[in-house]
Amino acid sequence: MVEWVALGTGPQPVPQPVATPLVWTGAFGGALAVVVLLHTVAGPGHPGLALAALSLLAAGLGGCARFTAAPGTALLCWLFLNGLTIPPAGALTWTGSRDTLWLGCLLAATVAGTTAARLTHARAAYRRLTA
Repeated sequence: MVEWVALGTGPQPVPQPVATPLVWTGAFGGALAVVVLLHTVAGPGHPGLALAALSLLAAGLGGCARFTAAPGTALLCWLFLNGLTIPPAGALTWTGSRDTLWLGCLLAATVAGTTAARLTHARAAYRRLTA
């Protein structure tokens, strides 16, 4: 006997986060694209603008990632921020307070994006189960 069931009814699972290597690949390519785009549009020497844009990228990537991907995502974004937006381009440097702040901002953005996505998915799943 065939039973007809409407699609989309019943409990639906919470979406699984994207695999960490894919998130890191997106961070690598996305950070490179963001830095190149900013150099093309605004010119070199705007680390504040680059930090803001890379933080948005990190938050967006965090929205589809696991929490374990956050440190690597922040580090990859920082590598492009430090290596390509601070003169001399192509040389990694470490200035204690500045780079610690930048890494902290990027990590906070990634964790905030992941937290927001997990809470949104959990809330949606709860509403589907209780409705």
